[in-house]
Amino acid sequence: MEMIQVIGLGLIATVLILVVKEQKPMFAFLIAAATGILIFLMLVGKIGSVVEVLERIAESSGIDLIYLKTVLKIIGIAYIAEFGAQVVKDAGQDSIASKIELTGKVLIMVLAIPIISIIIETVMKLMPT
Repeated sequence: MEMIQVIGLGLIATVLILVVKEQKPMFAFLIAAATGILIFLMLVGKIGSVVEVLERIAESSGIDLIYLKTVLKIIGIAYIAEFGAQVVKDAGQDSIASKIELTGKVLIMVLAIPIISIIIETVMKLMPT
């Protein structure tokens, strides 16, 4: 049912944008941005539910929550960077959008360093000396 609501909202926004774009391109952009934010806000509850389930699984399996939180931050950065880049692309600023995507990738790489180092340490412990 929620997917139908998102599609309906997207179709209504698209029709409004097409009607308004000729006369007021700025309003068309604002409608697109507001629609994107509204769709994102519709998903926040679902994202919270997924995070709660993953935290319960991590606690029951004995995994340190710092690793789960790091992975969730990485996923969050990826989604937010993609969303921001798409909004900026809608405004016609592809070069700025690519800089947003690059920043997201660098931040993901920085957050991944502790996890990568632990994986390497674990592999090194498993190897015969």
